[in-house]
Amino acid sequence: MPRYQKGKPPGPGRPRGCRNKALALFDALGLDGTEKVIRVVKERAQQGDMRAASIVLARTWPHRSGRPVALDLPDAATAGGLVQAQAAVIAAMARGELTPEEAAAVATVLEAQRRAIETHDHDRRLQALEEGRSGEGADPLAAILPPVAEPGDAALPPPDAATARP
Repeated sequence: MPRYQKGKPPGPGRPRGCRNKALALFDALGLDGTEKVIRVVKERAQQGDMRAASIVLARTWPHRSGRPVALDLPDAATAGGLVQAQAAVIAAMARGELTPEEAAAVATVLEAQRRAIETHDHDRRLQALEEGRSGEGADPLAAILPPVAEPGDAALPPPDAATARP
């Protein structure tokens, strides 16, 4: 017979929320020392120590991970508009209105728009092909390809006897 049965522990164990005594001691020491360290770093920053000032600012002033970008872009609903929008982003970066990181973020959004337009265009073409296939006697490619001149059309020159095949 096993010493412990499944689902029946031998004792109650540690109560919830109870902390290790060593960790509680370290926390108490840290709280006392932390106030002194903060005071010393703050004093050195006020005396002109740039490293101390950097530490104080890093802890008190949050790092900006992003900001709204105000930029006039042309309509990006078409592929041609996307080309103009990318050019506007590059020009704004060159003028210093956008940082390279901000320009890269906007370019990423424009690239996602380009992929969406491309996917929509592929879907439209596929539907045109499928509709052409289901139609009676209709050419499935006629919906998406330009018309091709047939032999004997006025658009084609007459065959030359020297190049004609037998």
